Amino acid sequence: MKKGLLIIISGPSGVGKGTIRNYFMDDASLKLAYSISMTTRAPRENEVDGKDYFFTTKEQFEQAIKQDKLLEWAEFVGNYYGTPLSYVEKLRNEGKNVLLEIEVQGATQVRTKCPDALSIFIIPPSMEELENRIRGRRSEPEEIVQQRLAKAAGEMKMVKDYKYVVCNDDPQLAADMISLIIKRHMKSELS
Repeated sequence: MKKGLLIIISGPSGVGKGTIRNYFMDDASLKLAYSISMTTRAPRENEVDGKDYFFTTKEQFEQAIKQDKLLEWAEFVGNYYGTPLSYVEKLRNEGKNVLLEIEVQGATQVRTKCPDALSIFIIPPSMEELENRIRGRRSEPEEIVQQRLAKAAGEMKMVKDYKYVVCNDDPQLAADMISLIIKRHMKSELS
């Protein structure tokens, strides 16, 4: 059985990564498996261990870091988040194309450990449109909105490190483009 691809989808907060993913995730021809992250934060209501996240203790997570058992990891508001290497490799060895929807810092770590990863950066049509989308959520105070916008401006400079760049002016079109990129790489892996 042919080993599956490792696919990184990244981009600034608010660019629509999850929305785009929902358009193509169930396309059986792409043989996709969505990577489940490991975290030390407590499960939220209705979250299931092994489905939404792999929930673990801080001690177990730190041991995984020391033993280099994570493809990528970060600490955010007092909790660790990361991608278990063994889980990703198991899926890839089953012939599945593993999709990582991760932020720029994690994507950099993955590209270092797995230079063959297919990396796709999603950009907004403009920074003004990105700001409109973030503000349109109406879920965060102004201070957080400003932090997200400043972080996004820095992340946009990382676009040069990705193999592909897709503009999310239309989520369906962006999803179609990503599907074509994945299919192209599936074919090239077979030849």
